[in-house]
Amino acid sequence: QVQLVESGGGSVEAGGSLRLSCGLSRYHVSSASMAWFRQAPGKEREREGVASISSSGFTSYADSVRGRFTISRDNDKNTLYLQMNSLKPEDSAMYYCAARTGTSTISRSASTYLYWGQGNQVTGSS
Repeated sequence: QVQLVESGGGSVEAGGSLRLSCGLSRYHVSSASMAWFRQAPGKEREREGVASISSSGFTSYADSVRGRFTISRDNDKNTLYLQMNSLKPEDSAMYYCAARTGTSTISRSASTYLYWGQGNQVTGSS
């Protein structure tokens, strides 16, 4: 079974940067469609991810993070990343990486993802 292990969360002041990592096992990151989702305190996990990347490398971003967040992957390390710059307090959330296999299409819809990481807390303080 595909497994995802996240790392890299933390707390930074508003305007700061963090990078989240998501290591993939039992499947290669270059063959998977992957995405990042978030769940703010006291709220449900968002149905649309903040960023996604297809197996062919196409990317898609939510309007709220476009220009500030960058999704990427390292095929040699079999790892997905989310570089978060210019963090805002409203970006504070538990962030989850997700993967789906057997398709080359891009998607930011949570319902299309089967495999999920354990979550990593990101806090942007004002």
